[in-house]
Amino acid sequence: MSILNRRSLFAVSGVGLAAAGLAACGGGSSDGDSLASDGGVTTIRVAATPKPHLEILQFVSDNLAEGAGLKLDLQEQSDYKVPNRLLSDGEVDANYFQHKPYLDTEIKENGYEITAFEGVHIEPLGLYSDALKSIDELPDGGEIAIPNDPTNRGRALALLADNDVITLTDGIEPTEATPDDVAENPKNLTFSEVDAALIGRTLADYDAAVVNGNYAIEADLVPSEDALVLEAGEGNPYANFLAVRTEDMDNAALKKLDDLLHSEDVKTFITDTYKDGSVIPAF
Repeated sequence: MSILNRRSLFAVSGVGLAAAGLAACGGGSSDGDSLASDGGVTTIRVAATPKPHLEILQFVSDNLAEGAGLKLDLQEQSDYKVPNRLLSDGEVDANYFQHKPYLDTEIKENGYEITAFEGVHIEPLGLYSDALKSIDELPDGGEIAIPNDPTNRGRALALLADNDVITLTDGIEPTEATPDDVAENPKNLTFSEVDAALIGRTLADYDAAVVNGNYAIEADLVPSEDALVLEAGEGNPYANFLAVRTEDMDNAALKKLDDLLHSEDVKTFITDTYKDGSVIPAF
């Protein structure tokens, strides 16, 4: 998810499970094959948010899972607080909806023993402007809108730092950065902290604005065409991934599913399906 980039959705009511879970629990075991199995096919229950996570998993289910001896029981969730609880309680075997900063917060707040595989995709933040055609055109003393929630605020400042607009204080974690952590600001920019959901629709009020991928789409922006700069996918700390209970990290079926999510087929599916740049591969 680009998830913290969608914190404003936390209040959305959860969608009920799309399918009833199988009786077998997904707890770990020494043989690494503890999930429900029938006739050599292992069923994995996965909780995921609708877009793009469930769409990507559905592609895997329809095209790749059978050949790997897997069957996916996909369970749709819209409330971001639910999938980690379901996973921790053993009601699903994996989830796919979040990035590392969000998972770290969940673990800190709830004591979950959940571990992430490598990132699959990212929904990139971008810098947008109604008036400017290039990041080099940012005016001296210009005003830039950035999200006001802690993670996306730091993420926005990191995007600007990565593109040499500002320099952040040495040692500051990007997820924790605030405007007070800007060490160098050659263009004397000011930063207005705004609700992330509103920024994309108020571009005209600022010289430029950092907008989350999902909100850019809602504002009829096309990230691949309209963004002055976009976050990179590979190696991005905000990449979304498959997460499992820590005790199940070596489960053979779960590792197969993660391999499928990192296949060239899935990379091609992401690239072809989300041509607007709202979702990009992270591998």
